[in-house]
Amino acid sequence: MTGLSNFIHPALGFIALALFLPFVRENKIWRWLLPIPGIIAIMGVMSMQDGTYGPLHWLGLNMVLGRVDKLSIIFAHVFAIEALVGMIFAMHVKDKLQHIAAALYIAGGFGRVFSGDYVTLVLFWELMSVASTFIIWLARNKRSTQAGFRYFIFHTMGGLFLLGGVLLRYADLGTFAFTPVSPGAANYYDWLILLGFCVNAAVVPLHAWLPDAYPEATVTGAVFLSAFTTKTAVYVLARGFSGFEILGVMGVIMAIYGAAYATIENNARRILAYHIVSQVGYMVAGIGIGTAMTVDGACAHAYAHILYKGLLFMCAGSILYATGTAKLTKLGGLASRMPLVMICYMVAAVSISGFPLFNGFISKNITITGAALSHHTWLALGMEIAAVGTFLSVGIKLPYFAFWSKPEYTGEVKKLPRNMYVAMFMAAFLCFFTGVYPQALYRLLPFPLEYEPFAPWQVLSSLQLLGFTGLGFYICRKIIVPHEGRNLDFDIVYRFVGWVGLFLAKYPVALIDDWWTSVYRRIGLAGLLRMAKGSSIFDAQGIDGVVDGTAKSVLGLGGILAKVQTGKLSDYVGLSALIGIGIIALVYFMR
Repeated sequence: MTGLSNFIHPALGFIALALFLPFVRENKIWRWLLPIPGIIAIMGVMSMQDGTYGPLHWLGLNMVLGRVDKLSIIFAHVFAIEALVGMIFAMHVKDKLQHIAAALYIAGGFGRVFSGDYVTLVLFWELMSVASTFIIWLARNKRSTQAGFRYFIFHTMGGLFLLGGVLLRYADLGTFAFTPVSPGAANYYDWLILLGFCVNAAVVPLHAWLPDAYPEATVTGAVFLSAFTTKTAVYVLARGFSGFEILGVMGVIMAIYGAAYATIENNARRILAYHIVSQVGYMVAGIGIGTAMTVDGACAHAYAHILYKGLLFMCAGSILYATGTAKLTKLGGLASRMPLVMICYMVAAVSISGFPLFNGFISKNITITGAALSHHTWLALGMEIAAVGTFLSVGIKLPYFAFWSKPEYTGEVKKLPRNMYVAMFMAAFLCFFTGVYPQALYRLLPFPLEYEPFAPWQVLSSLQLLGFTGLGFYICRKIIVPHEGRNLDFDIVYRFVGWVGLFLAKYPVALIDDWWTSVYRRIGLAGLLRMAKGSSIFDAQGIDGVVDGTAKSVLGLGGILAKVQTGKLSDYVGLSALIGIGIIALVYFMR
């Protein structure tokens, strides 16, 4: 174990930024401070070596701030890159509170990745929860306020599951060390911890907070949200619960479910939010299968996903910023008015769809191939089916109705700040670079990997899948036209529970309350009044009589003593002699 002098925690720069921004004068120069923590984080992560750093003894607890290995490095590496790109994208925002919330949120993400114990993990877990809630609220409208409250409730629930499991685990094992759990030896508290992780990973049916909240966040805030919360959950699942087969099944359900709902959505940012659920499903499935190749695939897909999903949210946010809406029914023909945004979007779209030469093609196929090689044929097939929905919704439907469909959007298109273009081009380049040079990604993976993604059969099968999906869209393009309205998804269950609870509170519970109030008024209250009257009589005749009699006796005795005290010495001497004689006589006769 090595001291902090050999480990510079990437979270420190973002915490320092959050603490410093409130005291900076109002001018344009302070915005150039935003990318600095990201640059420092990239340099720090690239210079890290495996080891355990920063032991901290606090309140009798042994905490580890820096556990560095291949698994934590790959997540920290892409977090640092996305933090830099996201801060550049947000440089035009004048609201310092948005930058403070984003900085603390990123710091919490780094804190989770390097946590060597559950206490440290829980502390940074709650920091992310609170900061991300403010990222949503800072959109400052009714929908964002409501979505933020719901988001916070879900993450508080997940945090309580995690904390409860951690405390029960400590009571049994006497340690807070964050170590892997064997699937065959999991205790009830391990399942509680796993449940808390699954809430953050948006595992179906615990996912509804994500498509509800992310589209309501600020334009820049949604970029950060898409990168950190679910991916830190993927990291802790890979760290602690690799090989749990239930995760393999749930991951494939997520992949298909998210892609299916994205296909019928109208709001561009809700489409992308559903695809976070879908794409994280690939990662959860890879972790659940638990082989070296599928875990590598999950980590590689998390890396690629952060890059292309951040770019997708940047492009959708740019459309929202420029036009004031992200609804496909109100857009169209933007390719000629926002050509650079269209190009960047298509880079991200073909990346998430698994098109050859882009990073999603590499990472997705590692996971699917690993599932097939480990004889999880049905899971591999499910992930292939989800890939069809991904290309259909994000790769074709969204860009078609936003950039090319008729009638064209005729409203005002605001000019985008240059920093937004810079950030989008950076992300687009990285999506392409890691797609044509996957060895750069392979070197970061936790297990050695020998995989040739550009084998002819692999490329041909991907092109066939994408080609037939495109043909299907062309045939059905008039059927899957986006429609106004909001798809409730699993919300309908939550709302049904709410309606039932409201009905019970409004009718049966209210009737019981009215009946009990009536009974209490007639019987209980009357009995209390009779008891009070009896207590009053007892107080007046009993207690007061004793107290008053005692007081009168003391008063009479005091009067006698006052008369005895004549003030003459001769009287006192005589009285003393009389008392002494009396005492002697009493003793004599008692013998």
